[in-house]
Amino acid sequence: MAVTDNARDTEFSFSGSDFERVRKLIYQRAGISLHAGKQAMVYSRLSRRLRDVGYTSFADYLQRLEQAKGPQGESEWQEFVNCLTTNLTSFFREDHHFPLLAAELARNPGRRWRIWCNAASTGEEPYSLAITVAEALGTSVPVQILCSDIDTKVLARAEQGVYPADARGLGPELLKRYFMRGTGNNNGFIRVKPELRRLVQFRSFNLMDTHWSLGEPIDIVFCRNVMIYFDGPTQRKVLERMRRAMQPHGLLFAGHSENFSESRELFRLRGKTVYECV
Repeated sequence: MAVTDNARDTEFSFSGSDFERVRKLIYQRAGISLHAGKQAMVYSRLSRRLRDVGYTSFADYLQRLEQAKGPQGESEWQEFVNCLTTNLTSFFREDHHFPLLAAELARNPGRRWRIWCNAASTGEEPYSLAITVAEALGTSVPVQILCSDIDTKVLARAEQGVYPADARGLGPELLKRYFMRGTGNNNGFIRVKPELRRLVQFRSFNLMDTHWSLGEPIDIVFCRNVMIYFDGPTQRKVLERMRRAMQPHGLLFAGHSENFSESRELFRLRGKTVYECV
């Protein structure tokens, strides 16, 4: 057993300098700003990866990571990012946003809407958006919901569209209209119906990428509880890029603890944690 700087017996050697190294690497790679109280979280999450790939210390693993090149190296960097991202979601979370979205869609039902759900996680949020679209406009409409996340593992689960039958946020009517119930070995699970799934496209995406390839301008962006993991300069950089990717007067839906009042020349407050492009 190695002793850390916190004098704790652990399976892997994990020093204060290792933690600072992790903070630097995840900030450079994903823009995530880890505060000093996250040592235990970092150890818990990354130790699983060390165990999987056969390392006995964080120092050795991080050195290999920094030297990693090519497709295999990029794959390990993705595993590193996957380990350190936080995924907390549910259907119709922060439910005050969805009536506002439905009202916006209903104002121009014939429009070809493009909606971007950033930080799609395991899919509950994008499918909540798809249900809102279907309830407001139907499923045979020219609406594209682009769903992205930096964590490739949760994104793969989102694409499957399979959830426990008692998933929070779904009432019996929505379950009946938009989900199929599993039988046999799949009893206790539900799957998104194909007509709803067709509205949604998934792809991996890193907000730290210099060039965003999102195609035509976006009308509505859901980027909720993402900016809280960024420091001020990173938030500003992301908001500037997001504004350039959106239609004039497009809407940005943010998380309940996020406030963009210092970027008034980019977005103005339209409703409760809803911002409009200036």
